[in-house]
Amino acid sequence: MTSTMKKVTCRTLVVSLLALSFQTANAGMIGAEQAAATTTASTAQMDRGAILSVLGRADAAAQLQARGVDPQMARERVAAMTDQEVQVLAQDIQNAPAGALSGGGWLAVVIVLAAVWYFAYRR
Repeated sequence: MTSTMKKVTCRTLVVSLLALSFQTANAGMIGAEQAAATTTASTAQMDRGAILSVLGRADAAAQLQARGVDPQMARERVAAMTDQEVQVLAQDIQNAPAGALSGGGWLAVVIVLAAVWYFAYRR
């Protein structure tokens, strides 16, 4: 890089740093109610989006139809829910056991572990 190019680059950097440093920020106090309302509204929207994304999956739509519920009606019901109802439903979805083993599943796991132990430690 030539000396002239270095000088031009340095001058450009100095000017840009000086120009950017004169921007000011405005800060102000907000009330606790306003902060809580903003947080609650954004959380409710995120929960509502999560529920609608679950309802948009093909397997969930098939399960709803198998139980006689129209998936579009379910989406409309979620849109009509209050924020508290959405929060409870989203927590239920998050806490639900996904792919949990039934009694037969646990029995199969125990049998496989017993077989592995038997063949590994037999004499």
